[in-house]
Amino acid sequence: MMRIGRTLPPAAALLGWRDLSHALSAMRSPDRAVRLREEEIQKHFGVTYACLVSSGTAALTMALIALRDLSERTDVIIPAFTCYSVPAAVLTAGLRPVLCDVEPSTFDFDYAQLATTLTDNTLSVVAHHLFGVPADIERLRALCHSRGVFLVEDAAQAMGIRVDGEYLGTKGDVGIFSFGRGKNVTSGSGGVIIAQREAVAEALDRRCSVLADPSLARVASEFLRVMVMAAFIRPNLYWLPAALPFLRLGETIFPAKVALQRLSGMQAGLLRSWREHLSQSNQIRSDNAADLSRRLSVTPPRGHSHPYLRLPILATSPAQKKRIFAMSRRQGLGMSVAYPATIDQVPQLKGHFDSHLYPGAAKLAEQLLTIPTHHWVEERDRKAIANCFPIGAVPPLSQEQSATSFEPVHHV
Repeated sequence: MMRIGRTLPPAAALLGWRDLSHALSAMRSPDRAVRLREEEIQKHFGVTYACLVSSGTAALTMALIALRDLSERTDVIIPAFTCYSVPAAVLTAGLRPVLCDVEPSTFDFDYAQLATTLTDNTLSVVAHHLFGVPADIERLRALCHSRGVFLVEDAAQAMGIRVDGEYLGTKGDVGIFSFGRGKNVTSGSGGVIIAQREAVAEALDRRCSVLADPSLARVASEFLRVMVMAAFIRPNLYWLPAALPFLRLGETIFPAKVALQRLSGMQAGLLRSWREHLSQSNQIRSDNAADLSRRLSVTPPRGHSHPYLRLPILATSPAQKKRIFAMSRRQGLGMSVAYPATIDQVPQLKGHFDSHLYPGAAKLAEQLLTIPTHHWVEERDRKAIANCFPIGAVPPLSQEQSATSFEPVHHV
């Protein structure tokens, strides 16, 4: 049933008309705009290398291509529950994706299975910080480096988040961020690759320096898309594009093709205020997540100040998930079912994996809901979201769960 009226988008980032004016100004000197953003990112995150590219998926693809140049190995281990763009990037890089199950309580790898999944042909492990929830990078780094395996941090959903004083994305051999529509900071699309190690940085530079710039037609098209997004992402108007099935808003779509290009100068202009937007966005997400957690009587995994990109909630059953999601849609509350299938069940990936089962990933695909935490979420929205969940249905965490370092999923 089509909803008419105020509707929250599941994800959104700060973007104003002033940012659009910066985008137009940057089109006069696109190379300079891109170079300035890369220098700002290097300085902010304390890395030696940064390259802006056309998408977060392109960033991951280029990172893997550069690592492939440094080794004859061909396997890339990825979580069995993750964004569909991750296996797409592996395949585009000409490498073989290998799945490892995840712990439903952390989204991180099942480390017992990971230890047996690593082989002498493993080029890299891609660790994700899904919804801004940190993976255990120290543990992964020790495990990978002892086997001569590269560690790639997929921090597409965790830009600007610190753990023990260090930014996520900076602790592996390569890190990537995304500037997609619903990320912590946006330029409509786009991504960035960062690295610290000299050999890796040199390999990345060799590959990224020859990327083509987007055509003028593509830049103009992207600018129009961003203008439309800036207008219709607002809750009072979002119901209009959300009601158009052909836009497929809110769907998880496997990318059939990954464009590998540099970020346009126009988009670099959109990112002129990225540091201010990032700080403000993550503070708002922290505040909204803390308030929602209190209303649902759950304890956030990292206290009341963690900037979840979206707040993850694990329903007690697929049926309960379906009921809550349907109620959210009727009221326009922006809840999402996240990724509806494990990676091995994505139709476009049939034949790429063996017949192993991934029960942790399957549980998340069947029961996970995410709640919006962005700047358009108001007090009335948080109240209505809390009312979607049965009274008293959120039990306290068990002692075992409370001891988990990054327990992100709250059972309802």
